[in-house]
Amino acid sequence: MAGGGSDMTSSSGTSSREAFYRRLLELGNQIEIESLLDEALSLIVEVTGATTAYLELYDDDGSDRPRFWRGHRCSDEDLESIRQSISRGIIARAISEGRTIESTSARGDPRFQELHSVQRNEIGAVLCAPIGAPPIGVVYLQDRARPGSFGPIDREHAELFARQLAQVADRILARQPANTVVDHTREIRERFKCEGLIGRSRAMARVLHSASLVAPLDVDVLITGPNGTGKTALAQAIAGNGARRGQPFIVVNCGAIQEALVESELFGAERGAHSTATHKMIGKVAAAEGGTLFLDELGDLALASQVKLLHLLQAREYHPLGAAKPVRADIRVICATNKNLRAEVAAHRFREDLYYRVHVLPIEMPGLAERRDDIPELVDYFCRRICARHGFPQITASRRAIHACREAPWSGHIRELENRLVAALIHANDERASILQPHHIWRERERDDRADAPVSYHEATRQFQRRFVLEALERNHWNVADTARELELARSYVYNLIQELGLKRPS
Repeated sequence: MAGGGSDMTSSSGTSSREAFYRRLLELGNQIEIESLLDEALSLIVEVTGATTAYLELYDDDGSDRPRFWRGHRCSDEDLESIRQSISRGIIARAISEGRTIESTSARGDPRFQELHSVQRNEIGAVLCAPIGAPPIGVVYLQDRARPGSFGPIDREHAELFARQLAQVADRILARQPANTVVDHTREIRERFKCEGLIGRSRAMARVLHSASLVAPLDVDVLITGPNGTGKTALAQAIAGNGARRGQPFIVVNCGAIQEALVESELFGAERGAHSTATHKMIGKVAAAEGGTLFLDELGDLALASQVKLLHLLQAREYHPLGAAKPVRADIRVICATNKNLRAEVAAHRFREDLYYRVHVLPIEMPGLAERRDDIPELVDYFCRRICARHGFPQITASRRAIHACREAPWSGHIRELENRLVAALIHANDERASILQPHHIWRERERDDRADAPVSYHEATRQFQRRFVLEALERNHWNVADTARELELARSYVYNLIQELGLKRPS
């Protein structure tokens, strides 16, 4: 079907354009960036009929401006689902080429049909325009409420929208304090000590709120969530804020113990109780007496051992192997698992009675996809800690590196992020670099393997900047002072760009 037009189209294309431009100018009356973006998205949806409208403003020019991403009329919870439903590959192409990308049907377009996000979300009509040159963001429009794809007038409106938004956003951001980050956890942290839990996002605030409620109560707790999200640190914070703080905190990884040794590992054994018990063995339960027993990977515990654990939780007593009498246990139990225990019960791999016994006060630890606002703080924290641990001079992450980390998928969550930064800082220290750059975090081969991943957003921006700066240098015969004046940048910053982007003057 032929492309459609906008709702504002009249018999005179000129008058429609002028009406739209007048409304764009009115956006300049906004003094808050959030209000500007909300009003701007409402306007572009009205004139194009897009069912999904999303934009990002990001800092990639060395300034201290904050980053923003916005979806049209959606809550913070809905915004992440929108971010997952759009195509990062199309966005990356718009930024790397520095021009508007449009398609009547992305899933049938040879340029995009191989992108996983396009096929997974069955993306149809797309109109994507970079904001500014070099880009300070992108506006992404997907699918239409009316029949047909986006037409020439929609493209004109989107490009005019992007140009005007770039100017207004620059003006507003210049008046705002640098690095403004809302701390949603401030009030909770005043009453709940949790230095080991990094992050100030809404998702982290929900976790800390739940933890602060159960910490002072001497009840058992279940922590769920993917591996690498910080469940152990949360368990330590709960124990450290309860009546048993200062007492033993004993960790048992249920998945790392051989099934035949689980009982003696947990409950201990009398001498001669089995072939390896050459002396009396003190179990983890006894070691945790008066304190907290943390059972990690609870879902991996064998069924036979689950019976013994259920008795411990219900009666607060246990039998060491070979002992004639039960032993009382004065402990608090915190469990953690990355598995869906309800599904494990249905599959007969986890006892139903034990499930209901531990599932009294569950707390879910979210993955990094739900905590992207926390990633800059995590990167800074890990950089400082890793450098101190290995005796490196302090290496700080560049804004470009932080932004790349923020956009990466991190399927291994915080653990993967930390391990990646360990390797990156080793490379950076070997180069005697004081600033951590994206090429330290992702080597060339690994970047090539991340096709259509969210981090391609950074790669596309880097490609655009490299070409943009190189062309300016060539126009000015590699005179850095003249190039800096043309680009309206500090000369020192142009030198930094030349080094960072790997630009070399022809011999």
